Amino acid sequence: MKKMISILCCAALLCSAAPLAASAADTTGNGSYRILSPYEDVVWDGDGAWGAYKGNLHTHSTVSDAEMDYNEMILEHYRQGFDFLAMTDHGVTGKAWNEEPTHLPLYLYQYIAGRKTTRLTEEEYEGVTTGTYPVDGEMRGYKMTCVTGGNELNALTITKCHVNGMFLPEHVGDNYLGYEDDHEGAVRLADEAGAISFINHPGDWLHSNRDINTVSDPENVKYFSDIILKYDSCLGMEVFNERNHVTPYDRILWDNVLMECLPYGKRVIGFSNNDAHYFSHIDSSFSVFMMQENKVEQIKDTMQSGAFFCVTRELGGNDLIGPAEGFDVRYSENAYPMFKELTVDGHKVTVRAADCTSLQWIANGKVIAKQEIDPQSGETTYVLDLDTIEGAEDFLYIRCELFGEGGCTLSQALVIDDGSEPQEYTPDTSSRAKAKSFWDRFRALRIFVLIRLIIDSIKNR
Repeated sequence: MKKMISILCCAALLCSAAPLAASAADTTGNGSYRILSPYEDVVWDGDGAWGAYKGNLHTHSTVSDAEMDYNEMILEHYRQGFDFLAMTDHGVTGKAWNEEPTHLPLYLYQYIAGRKTTRLTEEEYEGVTTGTYPVDGEMRGYKMTCVTGGNELNALTITKCHVNGMFLPEHVGDNYLGYEDDHEGAVRLADEAGAISFINHPGDWLHSNRDINTVSDPENVKYFSDIILKYDSCLGMEVFNERNHVTPYDRILWDNVLMECLPYGKRVIGFSNNDAHYFSHIDSSFSVFMMQENKVEQIKDTMQSGAFFCVTRELGGNDLIGPAEGFDVRYSENAYPMFKELTVDGHKVTVRAADCTSLQWIANGKVIAKQEIDPQSGETTYVLDLDTIEGAEDFLYIRCELFGEGGCTLSQALVIDDGSEPQEYTPDTSSRAKAKSFWDRFRALRIFVLIRLIIDSIKNR
């Protein structure tokens, strides 16, 4: 039904990155390079220890194409223990949850289908944002912060080239329909508005679940890298999205884009979101932000610094970086693995983890170290000493992955800085590049995409 509605809407229409964090580690090793960590400023234990806040920055409701009412989606995240939430309906810039959302003609079918769009009452909003609203008859006791200004741009694109605009000014991005096969237009819109952005579920656009090789195709890697390098306000991309059933290899794409962007001094930040359209999506993928306080300003700062972790509760297997076998532990009682410490001392990185059965380190897209852990050991500490690993001085970055009975948790990339000046990025403005851009835009006209979709549907019947 949704696909037919999208086709009809399209037919009707036809007829009518963030720079390297300033807070990166200053720790200098004894060799010719140092490790720059986005977690350098985090206070892990003792007085003034920072909190680990669970949140989601990519969420939908009946305001756009989801089946769950706006207020129900918000309250269900609250019930499931989230600390912050951004509503990012397609083409609709999020407001405070007690304000009437913007209604677009594009989603008139929701009313025809009998679905409602209900904002939070003043009492509900006050209770949710202070933690006094009850859950199962008892006060929850901690708040869920309302993050406004979120919008999944490109509202009417069959090719799913979606971008999350964040902290957009009110109504900026409302009714932005987007263009087929064009992430840059949405990134540019956010950039010109003084907002920030990240690319959503790139593997869905690439159809990488059909062919793992697409995430390592140099042309695809360059496509995303060029956008992230061109716009400082584009922080990175999702590495986990919802159940990862159409994006199982996006963290491999992330590795490839990191290797493309880091020589230019641009760290590509990985994001993890549940992209919820149903309640069953909520406990799929999300993030854990390390912050002093659960405030909107700190959420924005943490997005830009990368001092957070990406979590997923469902992931398919692969032979490149694992896991060897896929898993689905959504809504199980198993706690997801979590970093309790990630610190740098010279060329050594110490990780203390809980609820973890194994961990692995990845550098330049390859597993360089792995450790199996007794699940009964509680917290475990692992030290990676790069001085013991041959060729470490040639790494561009390292990152850590935790696996456990409750899912998988990733760290951001820790950059290997050899002291050399970053290369200067200049977009390709050659005649050949312009001709290719013109041809790509021509092929991406909705009429051709629509025809291609119809032909593919007939072939696959």
